[in-house]
Amino acid sequence: MIGMPTSAPFTTDAFHRGRFFLVQPACSSHRAGMDALMLAAAVPTGFAGRLADLGAGAGAAGLAVLSRCGQARAVLVEREPDMAAFAEKSLALTQNAALAARAQVLVADVTLSGEARQEAGLCDNSFDFAIMNPPFNRGRDRATPHALKRAAHVMQDDTIERWLRTAAAIVRPRGGLALIARPESISAILTALEGRFGAAEICPIHPRADAVAIRVVVRAVRGARKMPVIAPSLFLHETSGGGFSARAEAINSGKEALFGD
Repeated sequence: MIGMPTSAPFTTDAFHRGRFFLVQPACSSHRAGMDALMLAAAVPTGFAGRLADLGAGAGAAGLAVLSRCGQARAVLVEREPDMAAFAEKSLALTQNAALAARAQVLVADVTLSGEARQEAGLCDNSFDFAIMNPPFNRGRDRATPHALKRAAHVMQDDTIERWLRTAAAIVRPRGGLALIARPESISAILTALEGRFGAAEICPIHPRADAVAIRVVVRAVRGARKMPVIAPSLFLHETSGGGFSARAEAINSGKEALFGD
């Protein structure tokens, strides 16, 4: 069992309308929200294999997959021991007992390569699907005094390449990948996918129908050769009013998959 930080304040939050709960830092690190739920929704509803949630944080995306996919298993991979401890705490919750039996936490650096990656527990061809929410802010975009929050948010020049290199190593041929990022990262994503993953589906995420996209979710298949396609966009809110759109609400509550499967 990973040691639980005793000094960090935390909250216990309900997701998928109370079908699972997440223990996460109150303010000193990345807190899960719609990004994690949209990423998890990229996994097909019928998925029943072994999933790697790379850079899992407190485990929101991986647990959301388990909540919707009743036969799936997940490894929550997190570099920072303090954040991995929050994921362990989440799995220990009584409310998550049904999911915890299908999940485990692995403290490992996603950017490791070769023997170091395998020794850390990320073995080649050992997963059927990988999901990831890599840091996608430049250092100038989001300054923060909190080290954990900075590590979760701030990307390096080769972040996407290194994360996708790991995904390509650990996902079996014809296995799946999904990641969420800012739209300006799409060129780097497609470059890093080349020769590794194909048949990419790109879903733009817009606040409203009259606003530019603020996120993209990319899903691809290991070893596939089909060219990328643009999937129907997701609009988070109705044009008038502040409520979620019906589709966004269904994804937010774990009732619908992002790509319709």
